[in-house]
Amino acid sequence: MTMHEAIARPDVSPDLATLVEDGIVGRKGAFSRDFAEAMREDMTTAFWKAIQRPGGAVGRGPRRWYVEIHPQEFSGFVELTTHPWVVAMCEAALGPDYRIVEIGFDTPFQGAKNQPWHRDFPSPEDTFRDRRITSLAFNLTGVDVTEDMGPFEVAPGTQYVDGRDWKHEMFPPQEIWDRFAAKGMKKYPKMGDISCRSALTVHRGTAHPSPIARPVMVLGVDAPGAGHDKLHDLMVTQDYFDALPRQVREHLVCRVVDELVPVTQKHDIEGLVMGVE
Repeated sequence: MTMHEAIARPDVSPDLATLVEDGIVGRKGAFSRDFAEAMREDMTTAFWKAIQRPGGAVGRGPRRWYVEIHPQEFSGFVELTTHPWVVAMCEAALGPDYRIVEIGFDTPFQGAKNQPWHRDFPSPEDTFRDRRITSLAFNLTGVDVTEDMGPFEVAPGTQYVDGRDWKHEMFPPQEIWDRFAAKGMKKYPKMGDISCRSALTVHRGTAHPSPIARPVMVLGVDAPGAGHDKLHDLMVTQDYFDALPRQVREHLVCRVVDELVPVTQKHDIEGLVMGVE
């Protein structure tokens, strides 16, 4: 029996139905608070390294940055990517040959503004025409989110909106923002919770007056052919790759290198740089 076969799959049919309908679904208490504490420490360490080098931390609005990391920089990478709910959601939504293409984190600090409503990349025909989800973003918070921490706001059901006439096919014009605000739901996850969403579901980060930063881990997963691996460059060393469970190795899209080099990010969402009030 392989590691892949040995992992017991929970029944995620109700969660898949919610994902297909709303574009986002969550699972409370999927991980321990100790796991989340260690994850936050890893994000903090990686952020202060990244912010000191060009291209290490990409601005996603005032006082808000996104950092891509190597799997080896996140001590919980294997636990995350082998979690039965994560595996089951990937298989149910994307098929058995899903591809892990991204690991990183977003961090708003005090003074971050409301972002414009947006999606993370243009919608493919598979989604806006055929209503098929071809990529997932899993999010794990490093803190218990409160109202003053700029909670993530999402407009459920908007993952199928065409958007080809939007700026960069990602940013709806401001005159229709009220449509998304009317649907908007702010999320207040606790440490250990995880969410799974289509990155095409229109969303935004909100204003962050709290002195406490709100780091959130992001795991990006594609269906075969979705192509978002071209926006990323995951690297692992040979010893790390060899030690990975087969369940992870067979899905991870990465370069195996002799020595890790810092990530220079390729996915810069230009429209988020300014932010809005």
